[in-house]
Amino acid sequence: MPDHVTTSRFILQSDARRDHLIHPLPPVWWSRPYEYAWALSFAREDDVLLDAACGISHPFKFALAEVSREVHACDIDPRITSRPQILEDIARDFGLDAAQRQASDWQHRLHLAHANLADLPYDREKFDRVFCISVLEHMTPEDQSAAIGEFYRTLKPGGLLVLTFDYPAVHLENIQQTLQQAGFAFAGETDFRLPPDALYTEMWGGLHCFRAVLHKPSDA
Repeated sequence: MPDHVTTSRFILQSDARRDHLIHPLPPVWWSRPYEYAWALSFAREDDVLLDAACGISHPFKFALAEVSREVHACDIDPRITSRPQILEDIARDFGLDAAQRQASDWQHRLHLAHANLADLPYDREKFDRVFCISVLEHMTPEDQSAAIGEFYRTLKPGGLLVLTFDYPAVHLENIQQTLQQAGFAFAGETDFRLPPDALYTEMWGGLHCFRAVLHKPSDA
């Protein structure tokens, strides 16, 4: 199986992982250590980034802000714009000490917004990278299509969309079609075979995790 960072494929048990990202990650977040380790490799210092449907306590947005000059993060949960409520959620998920440390380390390069992915409040061609980590499986096919259209609109030509999603909650053939209809192309090789060493959890009826990286054509 191809093993370049831009290869779209199932995440493997042998892939790199990060059990600590800002805070130690809870064991119930079964795929996040792998998703975060892979996705962070696409963040560059001079980029303008979006963490789409970032979650409240989830640390990926903070980690991006440690790397890149400008990071935007949005979520449909209105608590995303409240610093006290974010810290409360961090304390619940990671402990009070983690929230106290985070309170003194609020990233000035991080811009938070309450938003629906189907109607993003950002200008056309604003971002170098859009990240959407384990979100699509929570959306209807219609909302997936609308969100992917918004990712395309807000990405700069040549920009990358970095995705992870649960399988079979997301149908591989359908999501490929939706991405391509929006104008995206895969940024590297693809391998849609489910290997025996694919990352797996028995939670929620049994899930694997797929990663995909796509680009918006430079002449778009």
